[in-house]
Amino acid sequence: MASQITLNVDGMSCGHCSGTVQRTLEEINGISGVSVDLKGKKATFQVDNESLVDTAVKEVTDAGYKASKN
Repeated sequence: MASQITLNVDGMSCGHCSGTVQRTLEEINGISGVSVDLKGKKATFQVDNESLVDTAVKEVTDAGYKASKN
């Protein structure tokens, strides 16, 4: 069963930033339903496996943003 996860994402300042975060998360196998809230500085998605949260944080951080689990 999929779990909904919300990450806090600092460093997004425009539509390009939120698009980068969205694409980064969508490319991770096992993550779906990605929604990025630029104004709220959050990214919400579904995961099949809770261990993917650490992968998501790492990938978003590697893309140049500061991510942490909400």
